[in-house]
Amino acid sequence: MMNRRRFLSLSAAFACAPRLAQAQTWSGYALGADVAITLSGPRQLVDAELQAIPERINELENRFSLYRPGSDLSRLNRDGWIWTDAAFSDLIKAADTAHGLSDGLFDPTVQSLWSALATGADPEPARQLIGWHKVRHDPLGKLRIEPGQKLTFNGIAQGYVTDVIRNRLKARGFERALINIGEYSAIGGPFRLGLSDPEHGILGQRTLRHGALATSSPSALPLGSGATHILGPQGQSPIWSTVSIEGPTAVMADALSTAAVFMTQTQLVRLKKAAALYRITVVGPEGDLRSI
Repeated sequence: MMNRRRFLSLSAAFACAPRLAQAQTWSGYALGADVAITLSGPRQLVDAELQAIPERINELENRFSLYRPGSDLSRLNRDGWIWTDAAFSDLIKAADTAHGLSDGLFDPTVQSLWSALATGADPEPARQLIGWHKVRHDPLGKLRIEPGQKLTFNGIAQGYVTDVIRNRLKARGFERALINIGEYSAIGGPFRLGLSDPEHGILGQRTLRHGALATSSPSALPLGSGATHILGPQGQSPIWSTVSIEGPTAVMADALSTAAVFMTQTQLVRLKKAAALYRITVVGPEGDLRSI
């Protein structure tokens, strides 16, 4: 699940009073993806906020990144336990919610299997380690995993950080922004996003105003033995070439789009209702586009 690529192209226009407000974009790289935040408002406030945001993203990346050896997640995978802070505890709760809503299809414990497939190692021992129910997070904040287990939050952390930045901007009074930290979230709008599939190209557009949108495409990164970078915890194969989920929060859209690639249309209808999602869009193997 590392380095999940996103297949969304952006077209957005900001109309601002030229002497009082402006739209600016900060772009960078975080949590394995290109990131960008476009913000409209009074020039001084926009400048100050876009200078401060990268530091906040960096703080969160130090919690959840697989790519930083000193991150909290890397220490957990190496040592088998950590003390969690408020942000890490929030992410664990969100992962637990997504696990339940998806009937276990969202499962961060697949990282050992991912590593085995990526390196050509025997995957069977890693398969025995999968199971979110084996992870222990006690009321005091101690998080423990079983020997040999490794977690990945690449299917949820980007959405979590996207929500953190959106909430920060809302709290500071900004009324128009587009946040892209691997997933998209909007304040104001409308913002027009192009929906694209790695196999079939651009297939449509979506308009984002106040919600969030996350997209998962299993074939974006193939692994060894014919596997894709999004792994079914019980060996499930993807049903859809791409799944795009629109909902109130990026963290749930992110996690559930990861799980939804393994869900039938009937399961997706139930998921939409249970998670209060706005819309689910799927691309079939032949490039057919459906909205739920």
